[in-house]
Formats: sequence, C-alpha cells, structure tokens
Amino acid sequence: MPSSDLAVSVRGVGKRYVIRHDRFAPTTLAEAVAQRIRNPFSRQEREEFWALKDVSFDVQRGEVLGLVGRNGAGKSTLLKILSRITEMTEGEVDLHGRVGSLLEVGTGFNHELTGRENIFLNGTILGMTRAEIRRQFDAIVAFAGVERFLDTPVKHYSSGMFVRLAFAVAAHLRSEILIVDEVLAVGDQEFQRKCLGRMREVATDGRTVLLVSHNMAAVTSLCSRALVLRAGQLTFIGDVSGAAAEYASRDAKPLVGDLRNRFDRRGSGEIRCISLAVRNRSGELTHVVRPAEPFEIVVEYEAKTALRDVGFSIDVELLDGTRVSTLFSAFRNETFSIEEGHGTLSCQISGLPLRPDSYSLNVFIGAHSAVYDFVDRALTFDIESVDIFGTGRLPDAAHGPLIANFRWTA
Repeated sequence: MPSSDLAVSVRGVGKRYVIRHDRFAPTTLAEAVAQRIRNPFSRQEREEFWALKDVSFDVQRGEVLGLVGRNGAGKSTLLKILSRITEMTEGEVDLHGRVGSLLEVGTGFNHELTGRENIFLNGTILGMTRAEIRRQFDAIVAFAGVERFLDTPVKHYSSGMFVRLAFAVAAHLRSEILIVDEVLAVGDQEFQRKCLGRMREVATDGRTVLLVSHNMAAVTSLCSRALVLRAGQLTFIGDVSGAAAEYASRDAKPLVGDLRNRFDRRGSGEIRCISLAVRNRSGELTHVVRPAEPFEIVVEYEAKTALRDVGFSIDVELLDGTRVSTLFSAFRNETFSIEEGHGTLSCQISGLPLRPDSYSLNVFIGAHSAVYDFVDRALTFDIESVDIFGTGRLPDAAHGPLIANFRWTA
C-alpha cells in the first residue's frame, strides 16, 4: 500500500510497565528514612507488565477503524501512544496528518472560567487555532445547547451541561486524524444519539477516525473495519462482523451454566436443573447467536422421583432484568413425564429477533401450581452484532430490544 494512502501505520508497538510490589511501603518521609537506615541494601520486588505487545496495523486515509476489546485489553494505552501522550517501549508509529484526540471528555476545562472562555481554552489544547475556534464557535454552542449559560463559570454547570459542552468542542475539531475513546457512553440517551449522529458526520467527512467503543452496534454502524485487542495483543483485524464474533467468542463466559452449586434457587426440589447450555444450528456449544437464527437451549436435570405433566420454561432477559420473552412449554400444551434420575430436554428456537446485546436465561421446572426448581440468571449469552438490515444501521437500547421484520412502502 503506497504511503500516500496511509493515515496511520503501526509496526511492532509494545508498551511495558514496571510494577513495584512492597507490602510495607512507607507513607511518610520519616518512615522512608528509617526503613532505608534499617535495610540499606533492600530491593523492591518488581514485575514487568506488557500493556501492549507486538501490535501492527495500517489505517487508510478516510477510513473509520473500530478498536474493540474488554477492559484492560490495551485499547486506551494504544490510543495514548497514537496521541503522543504515552511513550511506547518498542515499535514504530507513523501518523500522516494532524491528530485530534478525545480520550477523556472535559480534559483541559478550567472550572473557574466561563463556558465561552473554556471553548477557546479547550479548543486550543485540542489543537485548534483561534480562527478555527471562531469559525466553529456557533456550531459548538448550538450542539451543546448552553447558550443561556455561556458566560457562567462551568463550576455552576450541571454534569450533563458540562459533558455536552466538552463533547461539542472536541467533536468540532478539524483534524485529519481523529482519535476517540468511548465518548459515545457519555450523557443521557438523547445526547448519546446526538453524539452518534455527529460521529457519523465526521466519519463521512473524509477524515480518518479511530474509535474505541463497547457499543458494538455503534461500531457496526460507524466503522468499515475493526480490530480486536486481548491482553495487549492483536487477535483480529478485518470486517466488523468478524471482529464482533471474535470479541464475543473470546469472552470468558462459560459455555455451560453449571447449576449444581447454586444455592440461591427456589422450589421444592423434586426435580433440579443441574446445567443449562446453548447450542447453535450446527449443534455446537456457544454463547453467541445471530439475530433470528435458529438455536437450542439444552436443560439437564436430575429427578428424585418420577413425575407427570412437568412443564419447563426459560425466561430471556436483558442484564438489567427486563424480560423480553418466556419460552414456557405449557403455552404449547407441551408437558413431560419425567423418570427418576438424570435426563435432558431441549427447547428448539427458530430465532430471537433481538438487538445485539447480552442476555441472561432463567430456568423454571414445575407442574400445575407446584414449583420444583427456579434458578435466576442460570446462563448468559450474546446476540451477535451483525448488519441484519444490510444498511450499516442498527437499533440501540433506546429503540427497544426487538428487531422487527418490517418494510415501509408508499
């Protein structure tokens, strides 16, 4: 790839930190002096920690690249290196163009200064000239919605007003390369939608954007490619759907919910669910399924005695406890005769039209008015982030969990 087509080139980048371990570290100068006198040749135990190791990738001009990974994967460290805030231990980075960074909303704001003064101060810190700030001033104020309080010190702003103004300044940067770390998580839902719209404008404006976000729907909507970091190492770079699958598949979530030692359950105990698992359409254990794709939930149980007319049910809930579906066998007049001992039942699901997110499963076993077993949050699984409409646009949490199959006509 010719260098003229590159905006960012990263080669073998690594960042090492030295962690010191001292259980008896002094807390005052006197303690430090006394400790040195008593043990003049003592050495602190040190440990090397690589936050990044051998990371290499290229970003083309005008490309929007998503950076995906769990907390502690090294995403923010990488962005700080690209923003020249943190020195790398090894490797090489080439940046072709002026860089604007939005790593922490509100960095550089002075609480004693007014909103107007902070716009100029923060804009200067973020790399804008005074003339650029003047040209963007009205757009910044309109986006933030703080016209009435423009000449009020920001220490009197509410947290929401402060966040809106800080994002507005950073979002109106005129830089060739924009580095953004998790800003789509700030503010209320209305402001998050506004932020997402502004980021989409930036993404379609020909500028190069590196975006870190845990919101896979936002990454899918905004980014043309994505990379996945895990424990400081690059594990995937390519199309967004592949990155989403890698991000989910390398999660630490168990493939089988072992319920033998769950003591927070309810029920009389004649039958107990001992494990819960999700299998994809190929019969493989998984904790990631695609929207509207067939899969099955397998219930393994242990019965102390033979029982008749037993019903099984699975609740599908968002992690905040919002129930989105109940798969109760009795709804379909399906009950079962259970013999003493171990057994399994499978709930075949033709597909769940749910937005990409994490969901938990509750399991219930009962008959008539009897509750034999109920376990809350027996297993967690993910609906994969895929472009189900083929438009690059996905509903977010504000639009509800259901992805309906619909079409508008005139």
